Amino acid sequence: SFLEDLCRTSVVRPRESKEHKRSMAIDRFLTGKYTAVPCFLGIMAVIFWMTFSGIGAWLSDGMAFLVNQAIALLDHGLQVLHVNAVVHSLIIDGAAQGIGSVLSFLPGIVTLFFFLSILEDTGYMARVAFVMDRPLRKLGLSGRSFVPMLVGFGCSVPAIMATRTLSSERDRRMTILLTPFMSCSAKLPIYTMLVGAFFPRPYRALAMVGLYVFGILCGILYAGILKLTKFRGEPVPFVMELPNYRLPGLKNVAQLLWEKARDFLQKAFTVIFAATIVIWFLQNFDLQLRLTADPQASILARIAGDIAPLFAPLGFADWRISTALISGFMAKESVVATLEVLFGGSIATLLSPLAAASLLVFSLLYTPCIAAVASVRRELGGKWAVGLALWQCLIAWVAAFVTHGIGLLL
Repeated sequence: SFLEDLCRTSVVRPRESKEHKRSMAIDRFLTGKYTAVPCFLGIMAVIFWMTFSGIGAWLSDGMAFLVNQAIALLDHGLQVLHVNAVVHSLIIDGAAQGIGSVLSFLPGIVTLFFFLSILEDTGYMARVAFVMDRPLRKLGLSGRSFVPMLVGFGCSVPAIMATRTLSSERDRRMTILLTPFMSCSAKLPIYTMLVGAFFPRPYRALAMVGLYVFGILCGILYAGILKLTKFRGEPVPFVMELPNYRLPGLKNVAQLLWEKARDFLQKAFTVIFAATIVIWFLQNFDLQLRLTADPQASILARIAGDIAPLFAPLGFADWRISTALISGFMAKESVVATLEVLFGGSIATLLSPLAAASLLVFSLLYTPCIAAVASVRRELGGKWAVGLALWQCLIAWVAAFVTHGIGLLL
């Protein structure tokens, strides 16, 4: 009684702020038991629609037009200068076409991260981790694991490094193995190219959402297998402070967009540039290092031809697709650049829609880039890294095979 009287006379309790009241009212809907997941899916669906069928599609078409005009101007300049035919082919068919095709997807990536950065700066992403704690706990993980996996939608490398914040070694290892199922932004050019070539415009956003959801479902299935086999036990408790909702800061959003665009451009003019040059050389020279006009006699055809039969049950046994998938191990954006160099923009006439769907599924799930594999090696060791790369390829092959089989039955 003495303590209660003392507190009553001496303790001054502050009133609840307007910001906190507003946040609590919004959370009753966005984090409600029955409304949280539908709200999250609805928000992501709107973002994907704006990115791939709305603003992002319009900006990508504009960028593609500018890139084509720049390539045409460069081509005309080289012809005026009477540049050697081999050098002309190297610059136009190799470097310019490869890098240009990748640059045309930059607006879509920037648009996607513009919306995601707004969600993060408002404080909603912290709520998503809170909401996902219960379903993740059924898979053997805590809600804290959702943060690295969410980062994985941007890039697998920082996502793998972000698992260092997890206090449980079991949760950390399991999260690293599940991160590659979250489709990174480097795969966006692959999806955009194939979806744009084989899907009507009204269904492109739906196809994009379907790819991301399918990757998440595969990760959920894999997590269930890991929980029952190698990673038995319970996850650690999850505690997280939820900040009040706030308006996104222009500086924060602009900084995030600049970082993503800068990383993309650095890859385009380093790794992808080198990959397109190598692909052009292998495509235009035979085993005796003589210039050849027959693509089937090139070094590239001989190497990729030995691998192509592995993809025959998936519907795409073309050696050029095998080459693109191999180049994707260096950087996923290289897949588009390689396809552009090898197919010359005619992929829509050489693949069936079913084969394209199978290729999309395989590209979604197969081994992450070499930088991500190196990060896994640094965090878990060489055996885990090699095992992850091989296991992802096997999962991708099986999933693409099932997709192709279902398509044939339908």
